[in-house]
Amino acid sequence: MQNITTALKKLFYLWKRSQVPIKQSIKISKIDKLIIFLICILISIISSYKLLLISPLTLSGFFSWLFTFTEALISSGILILVSKKENPKITSRQIILIITLLLTVQAIKLTLASGLSPLSMIIPPALIISQGMGSITALAWVSIASLSWTDQANTINNNLFLISLVCASVVSVLGGRIRSRAQLLQLSFFVPIGAFFSQWILIGTDKISLIDNQEFVFDNGKIFSDSLLLAIVMLFTILFIPIFESIFGLLTKARLLELADKEKPLIRRLSLEAPGTFEHTLLICGLAEEATRMIGGDIDLVKTGALYHDVGKLHAPNWFIENQDGSKNPHDEIDDPIKSAEVLQAHVDEGLKYARKNRLPIPIANFIPEHQGTLKMGYFFQKAKEKNLKINENAFRYKGPIPQSKETAILMLADGCEAALRAMNINATDIEALETISKIINSRQKDGQLVNSDLSLGELFLIKRAFLSVWKRIRHRRIQYPTTKNNTFS
Repeated sequence: MQNITTALKKLFYLWKRSQVPIKQSIKISKIDKLIIFLICILISIISSYKLLLISPLTLSGFFSWLFTFTEALISSGILILVSKKENPKITSRQIILIITLLLTVQAIKLTLASGLSPLSMIIPPALIISQGMGSITALAWVSIASLSWTDQANTINNNLFLISLVCASVVSVLGGRIRSRAQLLQLSFFVPIGAFFSQWILIGTDKISLIDNQEFVFDNGKIFSDSLLLAIVMLFTILFIPIFESIFGLLTKARLLELADKEKPLIRRLSLEAPGTFEHTLLICGLAEEATRMIGGDIDLVKTGALYHDVGKLHAPNWFIENQDGSKNPHDEIDDPIKSAEVLQAHVDEGLKYARKNRLPIPIANFIPEHQGTLKMGYFFQKAKEKNLKINENAFRYKGPIPQSKETAILMLADGCEAALRAMNINATDIEALETISKIINSRQKDGQLVNSDLSLGELFLIKRAFLSVWKRIRHRRIQYPTTKNNTFS
């Protein structure tokens, strides 16, 4: 019996360790909380105030207003919770954007409900939210924005409302997956066409008018007018998305792909002034991308973050071994481990300066310090011990912070494994390579670098296999081709 109990305890312990840690959300300041709460109150007031205008106001009418007010307030709270659940690192500015869009739609709905189609009110905000914060948050927003629309069933055709809801849901799902501005333009073209034909089928052709009077745009009874207005609003939304990215810190797939362009000035400088670092960066990109794909992480984020993680080495490229030609090493000339450690830390500090100067988004800039975490600069620490210097170990550790996401943690592991794997003998076996990878990853884990990364033991296992897979691809023999005086072979 005791053996069974012990075995169960071990199984429970292993199961508990294998689970993904609970991710801590970003703390929101009291002022931001107050602003968010006041906007939620405004949404509730706008959604319910008409019930107070009924004369005479009865007790049942008051309770009806109270119920509607509370329902809108709770719905706003649920929307915030869903957004924080999908993206624990969501900022207060982004939450304010979500509920402000909800407030705007509620206000427009009351003032222009009889003249403006719900297509043009629901779909554009859904596109913004899905691009910047994910499909689940966008779907939740669409659901909550549509909740009280049934109160105005007398002014909105039920089929039109259904079409609006379906189109908004489609945009929410596709918007979270779209990876370029060109695809956004395609969406702004095909969704209005789909809405047009859906109205034609479900509502009828009796209200189609290509040329109308002054109510051509603001008339939700005109099928062509609804679809044209939707197309125009979606185009303007796409034009303004970069502004939303800048103001509210949104990081869309399209923005990530633009930043990953190797002709960007900062990346181009890295390739010219620190070619060894650039080559090292490309190899790390391959490792990190494969590992992120294996665990289902954000591939575009880790690939772009990897490109910028070592830009700080531009401040002194020749101080890093990968950029040296073997003739001299500045670290040997100064012969001071403490100053050498300061140079290593400077590549993180300078990298953050480059990030601010080039206006890199915060999630990308986070890769610069977090890929080093608080790791020990072991080589120079050992040098200092050999010189019998009175030192503090913390002076030979990076300032951190340690990785706060799966993607930055993967980059840290890839950074550690890249040099070790490249240095391995070409005849090394898969088992030897896996042992090397496991040793490096386990050392990072024991050093406490991964405690905030949200990586489970199962995901760490998959990361090891991914690194091994990449190593097997890049490790290959080349045969020696015969050459003659006048001819070569390829």
